[in-house]
Amino acid sequence: MISSMDSNALMHLEDTYGAHNYHPLPVVLYRGEGVHVWDVEGNKYFDFLSAYSAVNQGHCHPKIVGAMVDQAKQLTLTSRAFFNSQLGVYEKYICDTFGFDKVLPMNTGAEAVETALKIARKWGYEKKGVPQNQGVIVVCDGNFHGRTTTIISFSDDPDARNNFGPYTGGFVSVPYNDLGALGFALANENVVGFLVEPIQGEAGVNTPADDFVAKAKAMCEARNVLFIADEVQTGIARTGSLVAVCGNCSCGNTCERGETYTKPDLLILGKALSGGVYPVSAVLADNEVMDVIKPGQHGSTFGGNPIAAKVAIAALEVVKEEGLAPHARAMGEHFRAEMNKIIAETDLVTKVRGKGLLNAIIINDTPDSSTAWDICMALKENGLLAKPTHGNIIRFAPPLVMTKAQLDECIAIIRKTLLEFKK
Repeated sequence: MISSMDSNALMHLEDTYGAHNYHPLPVVLYRGEGVHVWDVEGNKYFDFLSAYSAVNQGHCHPKIVGAMVDQAKQLTLTSRAFFNSQLGVYEKYICDTFGFDKVLPMNTGAEAVETALKIARKWGYEKKGVPQNQGVIVVCDGNFHGRTTTIISFSDDPDARNNFGPYTGGFVSVPYNDLGALGFALANENVVGFLVEPIQGEAGVNTPADDFVAKAKAMCEARNVLFIADEVQTGIARTGSLVAVCGNCSCGNTCERGETYTKPDLLILGKALSGGVYPVSAVLADNEVMDVIKPGQHGSTFGGNPIAAKVAIAALEVVKEEGLAPHARAMGEHFRAEMNKIIAETDLVTKVRGKGLLNAIIINDTPDSSTAWDICMALKENGLLAKPTHGNIIRFAPPLVMTKAQLDECIAIIRKTLLEFKK
């Protein structure tokens, strides 16, 4: 007996006492290790969501957990009212890893996005000379950057946005992967930044043209606009390189997008920066941008705490030591090739898309149908956990430590489920 309460009882507790802000798959997880999770009844599953790419290094990686436990026994939190012995070491490590002068440490992905927006606006007023309170940040249709009031102000997802107004102004949205529309928006001299996901994860792994990121960055440079890459989900080896905009940078891996590293002016990281064991996020920039932030103008009680610093170093070390970026690249190519074979066998799936081990399949039904959800329920019964997004899309993002043999076992589960599924 793993728990004194079964899954139904535990789900009832959440339903009764928790806000209904999520619609989870009906499985109550109790333990995780590597690519597997177990429910309270002891059933074992392959995790094909990785906590929305937060556990790229696998569940409960011993090096990352060990770093957290060791530091927790020594010092957990000082606030930034004082220096601590771990923060500077971490700041140097992450800046050296990603090739930036400075980092501003935060906790969650949404906090990091908000931080980048504030830095961009302040830079626009103090460095670019945009009139006060006239700064504009360009975003993309279908974006997902978090759920704070400011962020949902430029979302076009009605569930995220409706009835949460009044909304924060200063944002213009253009179609994703549309350089013409981006160029038109950048012609406004009050634009201070372009905030973009190199791959739109929540939108269903919406993958742009191979040259979109590089050309968008060049357009921003030409207009003196900050290029802001939100890599909260795509970063830390998920797409086959250390970050999705990466080519030949300090990680030493060749990017699927080509050989040129498109360095953002602001890089936003989170999720797997901690290996999923502790909230850690960060915004990186060079001095010319980051130095607009002065004491008292932005901060967080927990941001940069000793545990977070120690954990983040361990999480990044695991990615490098275990070669997770090139492994994700190879496994992703294999996965998409096998999915295309399955697509040839059934009309239930129309397309697979993605980079590295961030992939999605498009279900041949309308977004308002239950088909994708029902398929995920069938996958659960067959030992694999995944979730739909945007109605008729199923995202597949297993931990990057998954071996080829394990991935082939998962592909067999997906094939069996799809070929046997009846609407």
